Amino acid sequence: MNITSQAIESKLIADLKPFFLQVDDESAAHAGHAGSDGSGQGTHFRVRISAGVFTGLTRVARHRLVYDSLQQFTDQGLHALAIEIVELPA
Repeated sequence: MNITSQAIESKLIADLKPFFLQVDDESAAHAGHAGSDGSGQGTHFRVRISAGVFTGLTRVARHRLVYDSLQQFTDQGLHALAIEIVELPA
């Protein structure tokens, strides 16, 4: 498995065209936990995102768009994904 923050960023940019995006690999903090592969990378990520496509959608619908975009990574072993929808000031 070779899931990287950059790969996740690229996929989200292509699919959701965010105004703001930050992807952090938090895998090292989860070493020894369920889903960790022992490498300290590529299994646990945090995504902070804001995108026009989220306008008018519920929190669940927004999260579903992110999960759907990243399904290929889940299939490759992405174990945990924390999603924070960032509301930008008007």
